Amino acid sequence: MAAVKAKDTSAELTLRRLLHRAGYRYRLHDRKLPGRPDVVFPGRKKAIFVNGCFWHRHDNCRYATTPKSRVEFWESKFAANVARDHRNMAALEQMGWSVAVVWQCELKQPEKVLARVTQFLESK
Repeated sequence: MAAVKAKDTSAELTLRRLLHRAGYRYRLHDRKLPGRPDVVFPGRKKAIFVNGCFWHRHDNCRYATTPKSRVEFWESKFAANVARDHRNMAALEQMGWSVAVVWQCELKQPEKVLARVTQFLESK
């Protein structure tokens, strides 16, 4: 698990390229915010998390599999990840921030993701 990257994953880089091409400028991994969101728009008070389907348990996704060995370990790890995600999003929303999640599998259709993220960013 030491080889698993926390920042600058391929999914995150894909989203950042899409946003930059669309003219959006953003900050990365703001340490002052709970959960260090992957992409932050301070002026809009909007944050985007780019979640891997495996690690963050995307519902009904074929990539959210559970390994066959050490099942209890993996299930407790995944449950802790999901609980932490919910805590971080709730803390951000309590601070007045809007939060969106982009899943790794969604980035296989970048135009749909860009449309959804644009709608999120332009909403009040």
